[in-house]
Amino acid sequence: MNTSGGKLPLESLIRGLKRILPHALITKILPYYHWLWSFGSALFYRFPARKIDVIFITGSKGKTTTAELVNALLEGAGLQTALASTLRFKIGKHQIPNQFKMSVPGRGLLQQFLRSAVDSGCEIAIMEMTSQAVLDHRHRFLFPNALIFTNIEAEHIEAHGSYENYLEAKLQLAEQLKKSFKTEKTIIANLDDKEGRKFIARAFCGELKDSSFSIADDLTKVKVKGNLKFTYKDLDFTSPLQGRHNLKNILAAIKVARFFGAPLTSIQETLKDFSVVRGRLERIQEATDQGLEVYVDYAHTPESLRAVYNTFPEQNIIGVLGNTGGGRDTWKREVMASIAEEHCAKIILTDEDPYDEDPRSIVETMYQAIQNKDKVEIKMDRRTAISKALKIAQKGEVVLITGKGTDPYIMRANGEREAWDDATVVREELAKIKI
Repeated sequence: MNTSGGKLPLESLIRGLKRILPHALITKILPYYHWLWSFGSALFYRFPARKIDVIFITGSKGKTTTAELVNALLEGAGLQTALASTLRFKIGKHQIPNQFKMSVPGRGLLQQFLRSAVDSGCEIAIMEMTSQAVLDHRHRFLFPNALIFTNIEAEHIEAHGSYENYLEAKLQLAEQLKKSFKTEKTIIANLDDKEGRKFIARAFCGELKDSSFSIADDLTKVKVKGNLKFTYKDLDFTSPLQGRHNLKNILAAIKVARFFGAPLTSIQETLKDFSVVRGRLERIQEATDQGLEVYVDYAHTPESLRAVYNTFPEQNIIGVLGNTGGGRDTWKREVMASIAEEHCAKIILTDEDPYDEDPRSIVETMYQAIQNKDKVEIKMDRRTAISKALKIAQKGEVVLITGKGTDPYIMRANGEREAWDDATVVREELAKIKI
């Protein structure tokens, strides 16, 4: 799959028009531009989604972990898969990291990806789908067989104008499932989420199988302390993944794997060995070897941050915290700071993707929201913040570095990017203090 980023003629034309035409007119033109891109690339690559089963995964959080779980369960059942996620692009046994800093790439790359998957003999393509992808019509002409809805919370409000518009963008994916010509289709909605049934209603059609889930209805003998354990369909399962939020991701993956014919015994064996998704509550083994407990996680919304902290209810937490995305979702800065104060014994506020906004201003807003100033300090340099957390951590405490996960860059003003990887920085700083 070619992921080169050269400017294409139509894109260059649109960039030029943006400089000379009124904003209101550009706003009206852009949907047609994006639709034409989707249609043109589907046509160019001969509508590959007609030749392969397609799984959409959407939600405010959990998409990447669920995508990796689905891929592992289907591969464990002997199926040939392709995967397009925030983390990576995989076709069969070949993979490359996703360096776009977006979950769903544009400019026809999804159609190119599917054509490569079909030509390589893949049977199923697993794709993360975001609300922004819907705004840009990247979800068009992909003809899904299945849609997994993980959850929803207020996010990307500036981009959509309101929570209702954000939800509607997600619901458009259910519309695509309903309209898909595929004869075997399923909706897998999280019924523990207040919006789950809306996805079922929007997707409903005669061919649709409802495979939706609820922890209370589907699982028994649930244990969330340490490794996850539960009983499903009278069969006992265990997973090295941690946190109650991962029960939902696992259950969604089981449901879709069963829809595509994976035996429960195969699922049981695969889950037992599925231990980590990079950047999603990723335990740094080098820290464990030095007697520390350190995790890197993508959590960038209030509820995802709370879920990560709640994974360690009986341990002191040292939280390294920024706030993703200068200039957007500004409302959540004080909220996330307050959540950190509630759960952490020590908070180190730091820089994280300020874009064109003053990074110090972002951090100061969070600092002011924390009542107990004795438990918080500011280290604007992210590497220094991580190093500080590692140096002060005591045996039995947990260091949680949140917000970026596997994001490959820190995004700065004027489009500048600083190459970055939280896990790599942790390992480098651990090497400096290794005894």
